[in-house]
Amino acid sequence: MAGSRLERFGTVFTRVRDLMRSGVIKRSEKPIWYDVYEASPPKKDPLHVKPHTRPNTKKQETVSEIFYREDEVRARFYEQYGTGSRPLDLSKSDFVSTCQRFIEKYTELKSNSEMGDSALFDETGKALLKEGIILQRRGGYPVSAESRDPVLELKLTDMLAEQQSVGADTDTPHT
Repeated sequence: MAGSRLERFGTVFTRVRDLMRSGVIKRSEKPIWYDVYEASPPKKDPLHVKPHTRPNTKKQETVSEIFYREDEVRARFYEQYGTGSRPLDLSKSDFVSTCQRFIEKYTELKSNSEMGDSALFDETGKALLKEGIILQRRGGYPVSAESRDPVLELKLTDMLAEQQSVGADTDTPHT
């Protein structure tokens, strides 16, 4: 019968007892526990009672928020620089995001100096710029253009012109 739940209408003991009376289960095939249960039945018959489900009236447990020092730095980083132009490459297990590099450099500089948070934040941007990581401020120019290495300011056309002038000076006619 579809939808029939016989466990609601008797215990396992009564069902096995009735199956043995009707001959479906032979006395030699009775379960090991049957004699023990028959000799000392429980004081109260175990009945199947459908649990009463109520709407979720439990008081919601509040989970305390966990903040680490680096979370504050990370929040300020994303506030100032945004997510950057490159997407995160999660397919590589050794990928380190620009934000994570910033935080690592920040903690390194913080352990070596006693600057304030704001000055340390700016110095971290400058240090990453020296390492070749350009941080683009939201809607602005890269970090501290005055502290950039002059080599970074060179344009490709200037470099080619310099190469050609050096090449013209050293050329000698081949005969």
